[in-house]
Amino acid sequence: MTVLKDRAEASVARAIAGIGNGTLAGETCAPELAAAPWIVDLGVPGYGPGASKNDVLPAGSPSQGQLPARYREADDAELGEWIAAARARLGDRVAVMGHFYQRDEVIQYADFVGDSFQLARAARELPRAEAIVFCGVHFMAETADILTGPEQRVILPNLAAGCSMADMADIDSVEECWEQLVELFGDAPDAEGLVPVIPVTYMNSSAALKAFCGAHGGIVCTSSNAQAVLEWAFARGRRVLFFPDQHLGRNTAKAMGVPLAQMPLWNPRGAHGGLADAELESARVILWNGFCSVHKRFSVAQIDAARAAHPGVRVIVHPECSMEVVDAADEYGSTDYIAKAIAAAPAGSAFAIGTEINLVRRLAAEFPQHEIFCLDSVICPCSTMYRIHPAYVAWVLEGLVEGRVVNRIAVDERVAADARVALERMLAVRPDTTMAA
Repeated sequence: MTVLKDRAEASVARAIAGIGNGTLAGETCAPELAAAPWIVDLGVPGYGPGASKNDVLPAGSPSQGQLPARYREADDAELGEWIAAARARLGDRVAVMGHFYQRDEVIQYADFVGDSFQLARAARELPRAEAIVFCGVHFMAETADILTGPEQRVILPNLAAGCSMADMADIDSVEECWEQLVELFGDAPDAEGLVPVIPVTYMNSSAALKAFCGAHGGIVCTSSNAQAVLEWAFARGRRVLFFPDQHLGRNTAKAMGVPLAQMPLWNPRGAHGGLADAELESARVILWNGFCSVHKRFSVAQIDAARAAHPGVRVIVHPECSMEVVDAADEYGSTDYIAKAIAAAPAGSAFAIGTEINLVRRLAAEFPQHEIFCLDSVICPCSTMYRIHPAYVAWVLEGLVEGRVVNRIAVDERVAADARVALERMLAVRPDTTMAA
């Protein structure tokens, strides 16, 4: 495995372009990845090329529309000049946030880079910023809007940057599930003061689901603090309804000693979730049938191949991977955990990483003293993160210079109030510091 020496080599976008034109060897999961996002924006409705290309986009999902020709026709140097000039004019009136999974060409302009937990904290601590340009996906921008002041504006550069996992749990389905659980268990605390069910939603969910949790005594979690959040929930309820990612819920609860038999999977398309009353009554964690298409790509066979080709390799995967993959790995943890584990390792270490390719290749460039590679040899980025491009960043920043706010993400205050309760509960819970398979 070749170690990437600089950011030019690390760039997923450049690798995809090189594979597409035949100048680089390799394989991508979708030839359309080589096309500019604005071409995808006007194509067949969907999440776009990448890991979520086969997931079903719900009707009514936000769409971007045409990017002005000035930005579509600009080269990288021109976009960089425009972004720098706009940033100089705006100063600290604007802050740019970038999620770990963003392409390098966007990350270079970010004031803050991190996982969803870190960016949620950062958004709350920027009272001087009049505008926050959130280079992530829709649910992250919603969270930033909920946590910032009413006079601050949160902007998502491309409205089509959603999340297929977040869309796997909608408010109508969750409310229907809750009604059935209340019918079965009631909603009154027992003799020990524990309620029958506590709702827990992963950060990768809509503002409406965060508000649902806030209104029903629940909480939000991230991959950084999932175990601490489940401990919080178990101190208040007999069981947890965990949505939308079944794998994060299962892996976290299993590590806490919850038997698999006490973690039934609720299918929102099945009558009564496809579960018998007895399964629900004995449950400790009721898992929602949702998943991340990026992390679904990783397999035990990939881990076995990595160990065979690189004896002594340290395998670290994200907890959104399947239980079988997490069990086969040496460690699992959030994106921040993965980055810190690599930074702390002695020189000459070898890592096989199971998470989004943009982060993996960036880490490989940042730590050339190590051998770092993605478990999946096929380049397949997060479809929706990949919809963000410097052209959109330049467009929204120049709009701010001219006094125009485009692509603002604004959560209705009636929803935001309850969502804020659940998010503040999350922010008060310390994140986990160590995880091992």
